[in-house]
Amino acid sequence: MFEAMTTYSFGLFIDGEWVEKDGRDPVFNKYSQDVVAETARTDKEDVDRAVESARAALSNSFSPYERYEVLLKVAHLLRDNEEEFAQAIAKEVGKPITESRGEVGRSALTLEISAEEAKRIHGEEIPVEAAPGSENRRAFTRRYPVGVVAAITPFNVPLNLVCHKIGPALAAGNSVILKPAEQTPVSALLLTKLFEEAGLPKGRLNVLTGKGEEVGPLLTSNQDINMFTFTGSPKVGGIIREQAGLRNVALELGNNSATIVHKDADIEESASLVAQKSFNNAGQVCISVQRVYVHEDVYDEFLTKAREASAGIKLGDPLQEATQMGPMIAEEEAIRVEQWVKEAVAEGANVETGGVRDGVFYHPTVLTNVKDTMKVCREEVFGPVVAVDSYLDEDEVIARVNDSEYGLQAGLFTNDMSFVMKAMDEIHVGGLIVNDTSGYRVDHMPYGGVKKSGTGKEGPRYAIEEMTEEKIIVLNS
Repeated sequence: MFEAMTTYSFGLFIDGEWVEKDGRDPVFNKYSQDVVAETARTDKEDVDRAVESARAALSNSFSPYERYEVLLKVAHLLRDNEEEFAQAIAKEVGKPITESRGEVGRSALTLEISAEEAKRIHGEEIPVEAAPGSENRRAFTRRYPVGVVAAITPFNVPLNLVCHKIGPALAAGNSVILKPAEQTPVSALLLTKLFEEAGLPKGRLNVLTGKGEEVGPLLTSNQDINMFTFTGSPKVGGIIREQAGLRNVALELGNNSATIVHKDADIEESASLVAQKSFNNAGQVCISVQRVYVHEDVYDEFLTKAREASAGIKLGDPLQEATQMGPMIAEEEAIRVEQWVKEAVAEGANVETGGVRDGVFYHPTVLTNVKDTMKVCREEVFGPVVAVDSYLDEDEVIARVNDSEYGLQAGLFTNDMSFVMKAMDEIHVGGLIVNDTSGYRVDHMPYGGVKKSGTGKEGPRYAIEEMTEEKIIVLNS
């Protein structure tokens, strides 16, 4: 569909039209640092026009079946244009091309699931007649769209996390104001062109680009926005919640994910999966493995295999098929990770492999002899670093997993069902993944955390519940 281009140029998308602006921001190839796109800079007038357009669109009919048709068509178009989207993601994020293709496929599936869910929004019958004096009454509930949804998305999964917000919001009958991350807006803007081609009614999707610290306050200050859905840092999430007031807010705010490897685990498989899920997208994934607790009976065997698997990861140009890990999103982030590792080493940690920065690359790093008080254990590294430590007792390791401000997902490798049941009840997270790492996710499952990891759930069916309001209707005969 798209012309082959080396550099893109995008305006804002407001009320079904592309709006050019004088203010422009470059988007860089994270590997070569070449400019791959230019995007328009949003101001207050643009925000007000976009919100006005989104609100006006709600007055026009957009039936559940029409929503289904549009979302399904975009899913098909996305699959038809997989390679261009994958190339765009690889360039703007630095994600290896094989991972980028996987993200495109998942994004299409997210939209497809959203399309199906558009036809399944339902309420339930409430037996009010069971109350004395209400024998002649009947009641049921219905779900209605919240209205205008502002969706603010992060840099690390720039297409699929956009689809996880746009898809359910549109399926539920809302209008959307999308603000993609300024470092990685290209794939979201290309997706917008697909929605345009698919016949999405004007005003149902508006896309605003620019710096988050400038556009975010303009969105939260506009009282005609009914809901905010945000994926990003706890600091920014807290600001959005404070500024949103009584309006609906859904937040996905990250983790310092833990995975337990028990003494009866398949060590070969668990070591391989930990290496894979610690360093995909250079560790810049909310559910990347960051803390690993290994039973002391199998600790040495696990560490040997995990170290070998991690050291063998091939770094390089994300567009090369053989590359397994690309650069971080910016050199300043690689420098931050380098500083955190050096700080851990100064406090007694050992570097088993990695621990080296090469410009914007930080090599896959395995740390041992760590303490739970170290920054690499207590905070979210959001980089290619995993800390491995041993444990002896089930209660001890559960307490250490829970000793965190975060609670998105955790992993547990064991065939001991009594331990599984204990962990299921006692580990305080939004998702416990058994015989895999914390990094497992499919797009139709409920996904969201507790504590500082946020509030609300993603996954189209569950996001639709967040993006609709329940009303009860009571009939009196």
